[in-house]
Amino acid sequence: MGLDGPLLDQQFLKRLDRLALNARMAIKGDMGGNRKSRSKGSSIEFSDFREYIPGDDFRRIDWNAYARFERLFVKLFMEEREASITVFLDVSASMNWGQPNKGVLAKQLAAVLVYIALANFDRVAVVGIQDKPATYLPYFSGKQGFWRALKFIEGLKFDGKTSLCSAIKECPILKPNGGISIMITDLFSKDGYKQALEYLQYLKQEVTLIHLMAPQELDPELSGSLRLVDVEGEEAKDVIVTPGVLKAYRKALDEFLNDVRAFCYARGINYVLASSANSLEEVVFHNLMKPGLVR
Repeated sequence: MGLDGPLLDQQFLKRLDRLALNARMAIKGDMGGNRKSRSKGSSIEFSDFREYIPGDDFRRIDWNAYARFERLFVKLFMEEREASITVFLDVSASMNWGQPNKGVLAKQLAAVLVYIALANFDRVAVVGIQDKPATYLPYFSGKQGFWRALKFIEGLKFDGKTSLCSAIKECPILKPNGGISIMITDLFSKDGYKQALEYLQYLKQEVTLIHLMAPQELDPELSGSLRLVDVEGEEAKDVIVTPGVLKAYRKALDEFLNDVRAFCYARGINYVLASSANSLEEVVFHNLMKPGLVR
């Protein structure tokens, strides 16, 4: 895997300042963020400002701040709570594959989600997952912490096998008090993916699945006698690729993707399929924004 320069540049970060993660559910959590809690108090004590985002209540715009800075800000109050957002990044060996490489886009997306969360005063954690939680950065808040998170994400290594269910169930930082969980993975998991997502929902998480695939996986251009080697250590297979074999592969892939979509739809899980051939800008401002996952 290779990337010239940093995961995110300053110009792109500026474009993220006006974005927010769009949670459907009320969030329980600590004070300080911009999401409504179920445990609302009667206090209307002023807490903080944040920049206006399209869709915010106009009645909460601070016009005095606008007169001073010529930018729109909204007031936050003490009964508002920050969300606990957990970004799960699949760091198994299969993610370090493809042209363009899936792992590069996966790390960039993880960094984008962390930045958006911190810019909106939420708490965020990053968990690298393989067949168990490989490593994690515990929950933190404050925009100044982004650079520490970026360094952590950049330092993650892709290696080992995938077991999404085991990794999620063994995650030490998840608590059953609600929050937002975002999983970035290629879904190549030896124990499937459904139980992992169901377990997150059991913990009262609002779940988003970002499914990354390489263009060579979505539409392979292969022919002749080949030895296919599993990058996660399973045995190699000798195959003869014919037009009929490619047709059968595409049919199986379509059935798999349709099953993922149907499962997520039935469970109320946000699902986004993206190719590593897409630019980061396209994934963020089209794939994530079109269904309303960010706004």
